[in-house]
Amino acid sequence: MKDGFKAMFMKRETNLMKMKSICKALYIASAVALLAHPAAAEKVLKLGTVGFKGMPIGDAIDQALIPTLEKVSGGKMTIEPHYRKSLCSEQSCGEQANQGLLALWTSSTANFGNFGTALAIFDLPYIFKSIKDADRISSEWLAKKQCEIAAKEAGHVCLTVYSSGGFRQLGNAHGPVHAPADMKGIKWRVTKSPIEYTLVKNWGAVPVPYDWSQLYQGLQTGVVSGQYVATPWQHVAKLHEVAKYFTEIGGSWSGNQLSIDKRQYDALSDQEKGWLHTAAKAFGQKVQELDRAWVEAGEAEIKKSIKEWYVPTEEEMTKWRAGAIDAWLNAKGSFDPETARRVLKEQGMTGFIAQLEKAGAL
Repeated sequence: MKDGFKAMFMKRETNLMKMKSICKALYIASAVALLAHPAAAEKVLKLGTVGFKGMPIGDAIDQALIPTLEKVSGGKMTIEPHYRKSLCSEQSCGEQANQGLLALWTSSTANFGNFGTALAIFDLPYIFKSIKDADRISSEWLAKKQCEIAAKEAGHVCLTVYSSGGFRQLGNAHGPVHAPADMKGIKWRVTKSPIEYTLVKNWGAVPVPYDWSQLYQGLQTGVVSGQYVATPWQHVAKLHEVAKYFTEIGGSWSGNQLSIDKRQYDALSDQEKGWLHTAAKAFGQKVQELDRAWVEAGEAEIKKSIKEWYVPTEEEMTKWRAGAIDAWLNAKGSFDPETARRVLKEQGMTGFIAQLEKAGAL
């Protein structure tokens, strides 16, 4: 009896030891698993954008904005991106940010105008002479200056300003266009932008509001004969297949911005704000790099199949810029004349400054 009881006792002790060993192993495995996976982010910023992967804005969000924020914050702050209008269009993204439904959003500088005039200076025709000048001046001081104004006036903290497609250029199916006089009487497709309408009208063409999705067919059938669109988008839409004459006049820069709702920004700690600004800077640099490559590639492809890519002389450019003066006059009050003067002066555009001053636009 004693021997039987002793055997049962020993068996129970053995089972208990096995159970302890199993529990210990499970505890160690759980600890290892926790260490192997980073802790969930303490703060997730939802971002709404019309951009998507495969174009500069979407790729820069994916390749620079998101990984930089995760790296500098040690995973404590992350971004949850929503591409291709899956949450909102440009204006409605800003509205949703104000409502606290998302934090970050992107839009054209023109659509930022729904919240204030702080970024209107970027949309002035011929404020920039080249993509290189636009990128340099925006990065060095102009974006910071105007974004500080936006933070006070617009309910949004603008983090960076960048290009999406460079400059608009003229393409047409009618014939060579070297100076504004060559556009006289030609039906030219325009958007709802008052600036674009004014430019095309002042250059002598007949502005025709026309849907983007129908533009290829419109050029093909002669409903309209020309367009003023950023060249990479002309390439994407294959407009060069039907419009064989291009003129590199620049003028309207395709400015875009990345912002965060001000109330949500103010709720961040100083450290979190620093992380966000570091990530936004990396995004701005990356999107500039990708956008330049996108413009160059699009223009190179267009040039392969068209009849003419014309670069106007400086004398001819004086005539093109003259057509922009009314747009500057109409925009008076939405930009600081001294800031605009500084931008132009830094690019050596003294002749254009004189034209604007003579007209009372500066």
